[in-house]
Amino acid sequence: MKGVKPLIIAGIVAASAAVHANDLNKVIDKSSEITKSAAQSQTKIDKIADSMQGRLQQFKTLNKEIDGLAVYNAQLTKQLNNQIAEMQSMNLSMDQVSIIERQITPLMMRMITGLEQFVLLDVPFLKDEREKRLTSLKAMMERADITSSEKFRRVLEAYQVEVDYGRTIEAYSALLEVNGKEREVDFLRIGRLELIYLTRDSKLAGSWDTQTKTFAALPDSTISQINKGLRIARKQLAPDMLTLPVHAAR
Repeated sequence: MKGVKPLIIAGIVAASAAVHANDLNKVIDKSSEITKSAAQSQTKIDKIADSMQGRLQQFKTLNKEIDGLAVYNAQLTKQLNNQIAEMQSMNLSMDQVSIIERQITPLMMRMITGLEQFVLLDVPFLKDEREKRLTSLKAMMERADITSSEKFRRVLEAYQVEVDYGRTIEAYSALLEVNGKEREVDFLRIGRLELIYLTRDSKLAGSWDTQTKTFAALPDSTISQINKGLRIARKQLAPDMLTLPVHAAR
């Protein structure tokens, strides 16, 4: 019986150890579950933290975009206001242009009429060319495909041509009735001071008399000077002094 007690005690101890081992395993398993759960919670926390950080960064980016858009909108507002002011100014200018156009057309008509009267009373040089220019101006005024500004430019151009005649010397050929017979002659125009003709055979010459409105015959002594003047006008001689009678200045 003495030998049985130690066995019983050993069995109890073994059983107790087994119980303790089983409890320990449960504790370890529970601890593992807790650790695993904590790890999963940490992962969720990390994801939430990352998400919050991303949202915070996105919020900051959006704020910067909003600030940029505010500046851009302010600039657009200024540009829009400037464009509105410019449009108002253009509308006012267009109204003024319409008024000017209504006034400038009668002015151009009067200018053409005045130019026509001037040519009629002037020394009769280049008659065909000057009459053709006037006819062209009159026809131009009836055309709708030419702007008022272009019409005015051409009228002023015609005036400028007439002004230039008064300070230039020119030689040209044309037909003229001399002693009742139409002949080809050379004309020498010295500004508006003198208009002289010389027949091709250099035998007859005359100058325009503003008093009688006819050509007056010139003496043979002037023919050499007329020929010299013609050559100067044609740039065949250098400019030089001419001795000629003056009728146009009377």
